[in-house]
Amino acid sequence: MRSVSLIGAGVTSFGVRSEGVVRLGAEICRMAIEDAGIGLERVEAFFLGNFAGHAFTGQNHLAPMVAHAAGLGPVPCTRAEGACASGGLAVHQGVLAVASGAADFVLVAGVEKMSTTTTVETAEILAAAGDYESESSIGATFPALFALIARRHMYEYGTTREDMAMVAVKNHAHGYLNPDAHLQKKVTLEEVLDARPVADPLCLLDCSPISDGAAAVVLCPSEMAPDFHSKPVRVLSSVQASDVPALSDKKNIAGFQATRRAAEEAFRRARVNPEDVDLAEVHDCFTIGEILALEDIGFYRKGEGSQGAGEGETALGGSMPVNVSGGLKAKGHPVGATGVAQITEITLQLRGDAGPRQVRGAEVGLVHNLGGSGATCAVHILASDA
Repeated sequence: MRSVSLIGAGVTSFGVRSEGVVRLGAEICRMAIEDAGIGLERVEAFFLGNFAGHAFTGQNHLAPMVAHAAGLGPVPCTRAEGACASGGLAVHQGVLAVASGAADFVLVAGVEKMSTTTTVETAEILAAAGDYESESSIGATFPALFALIARRHMYEYGTTREDMAMVAVKNHAHGYLNPDAHLQKKVTLEEVLDARPVADPLCLLDCSPISDGAAAVVLCPSEMAPDFHSKPVRVLSSVQASDVPALSDKKNIAGFQATRRAAEEAFRRARVNPEDVDLAEVHDCFTIGEILALEDIGFYRKGEGSQGAGEGETALGGSMPVNVSGGLKAKGHPVGATGVAQITEITLQLRGDAGPRQVRGAEVGLVHNLGGSGATCAVHILASDA
């Protein structure tokens, strides 16, 4: 298998966008291609992460539509769908295509247009990523499911509302530094704790916003990468793992087995350990999600993940910054784009191009992208090639 590097990356601003989903996807594809310094004619395959294009916009079969709008030729176009991990899975497929020798230049994008529906309709669309018979058919949306997860973690490990609220405070502070973030506003601990309840113990500021947005990367063999970009980023590992979808079928809901499996294998393939990672973008769709991810990946022992935000260790300037983009919590969560946007953030960081949120000396970064309530997970470990 060949080593794979990223030579192009781009991300739109997240929020309520005026463009349609096809135009939004095409825009970011052209941006990534320009950043890579290659022509559209060099692209040999296209993978698109998108969860619910038809439900949100009435448009399905999005991969060839986005490719055509971006000006790509008649290349193979494939849509990857894995709930909120759709973007991560699309990148994983792109990495496999280059690593296997099936293609030299692969374009991967993720896009979602979510502002077209009401909040209630959006919750129902997203709930389709859960188990219909035992969850969504009886009204259990993802805020409710993650509230159950949070309560279990609180029961087993003594985690508090304040612990979760500190994740929101930290990530909003990071999002304030990111001009592409949906929520560029700092919040206080008191504001989080006093926010409107959504599903006990989660309140409004524990939840990621409903966002539109897109992101894209260009992949090629590492040996060719320096010919196209002065700061290529190497993919040390790309791993996908799965678990049962329904909470009622899991042995323990205070953690995600798919994350543990993907992270263990990603570290093994990359030949690095958690302590070698300089920064991470993890899936904080809800504040409890970041705490779980830090534990399941292996950055903290089980039950100790809350100390990351609580003690400033995962803040910009801390010992291991997490979600310096603002995370899903503040940057936004256009679900099909999220995993690709996380990889774009780490790419910018490893290049030294992240501006005021730059992590000094960053050489190794990890991306964790979760689908549903832990049914799908993609973990990527990236390193500076400079």
